[in-house]
Amino acid sequence: MDRRKNFRDTVSHKVPEKMLVDLWGCPLSGISDKKAQELDDLLGFNGKDEPKVFNLSERAMKYYEIDTRGVGWILAPKQSYYKRIAEDVYTDEWGVTRKFTGLYWDIVDSPLKGKSYDEVKNYVFPDPQTVDVSELKAIRAQAKKLKEETDYVICGSHPVYGVFELACWMFGFEDFLMRMALEPETVHMFFERVLDYQREISDLYYGEVGEYLDFTSSGDDFATQASTFFSKEMFDEMILPYFKERIRFTKAKTSAKFLHHSCGNVFSLIPSLVEAGVDILNPVQPVSAQMQAKSLKEAYGQKIVFHGGFDTQQTLVHASPEEIDREVRRLISDMGHGSGSIFAAAHCIQDDVPAENVHAMLEAAKKYSKNNLSVTE
Repeated sequence: MDRRKNFRDTVSHKVPEKMLVDLWGCPLSGISDKKAQELDDLLGFNGKDEPKVFNLSERAMKYYEIDTRGVGWILAPKQSYYKRIAEDVYTDEWGVTRKFTGLYWDIVDSPLKGKSYDEVKNYVFPDPQTVDVSELKAIRAQAKKLKEETDYVICGSHPVYGVFELACWMFGFEDFLMRMALEPETVHMFFERVLDYQREISDLYYGEVGEYLDFTSSGDDFATQASTFFSKEMFDEMILPYFKERIRFTKAKTSAKFLHHSCGNVFSLIPSLVEAGVDILNPVQPVSAQMQAKSLKEAYGQKIVFHGGFDTQQTLVHASPEEIDREVRRLISDMGHGSGSIFAAAHCIQDDVPAENVHAMLEAAKKYSKNNLSVTE
């Protein structure tokens, strides 16, 4: 079996020899530290010197026949606003202050909230030219080693934030959504500045690792579970031009396919995402009827590849291992046995999921992903 050939078949909408199974291949398909430790303990892979893939043992990744490996992270320039305020409070490189609330670092202060057009225009961004070169070299070395010594499908994690999510963090959600309706000139000016920053960081990042990647990622949440934050018309006018240019710039630096992550029901935006150059959409978030695998495949199955699909909010938390096995089998069938689809949890696996259920999902995926075995058996 050649994993990278399976990837090429997948993105060409052919049925691969084995449906690709992803865990930790991109930042949106990971697992919490606690669950990773419990999974390793369940398998007996808990030695002190056990090599890790992020927080899960390499032995566990191989046991479950995971096809992907991720490299890279968000790059934070040295010349920035970063400051540790307390053990549970810090200001990030953009000047956004965050406090740890038990699971996430939640925003408690947004530096551009209520600011005027001129104040936004003159706000000093982090200096992309002060990115630590040793970080880039380390990511390159890891990607090169994976490319030359393995057949894993390699994803370069996005080195920058998305324009919309960054704006919401820096202005505050209510403030920025209001500006999209009432102050389009401020929004466009801010997005232009962010796009310039994205280009500089992407030039550095993909210049180092682009030749080794099979796909790369971006993240920008455009929706709630019910609907998008804005109309498709507003998206096309105010976000699409900058997103499209970021992808064009990225693809000029690497032949990697482009995965985009947006939580929620983005069904109405999929034509625009395809136009922007998105090759792979994550996640398939089944709590919305429109975002279930079958609906997506019927509507857009030949236009874009889907990544994700296994429900982490209800099924993975509450179902029995036997029910999870049946759901994996059904989902792989709905996803076309890997033709234009990659199996993964719908988002990162959190602490509320029993380790036995994670094991059941990955065991079933290993079993049913092989296309010499009918998923109807």
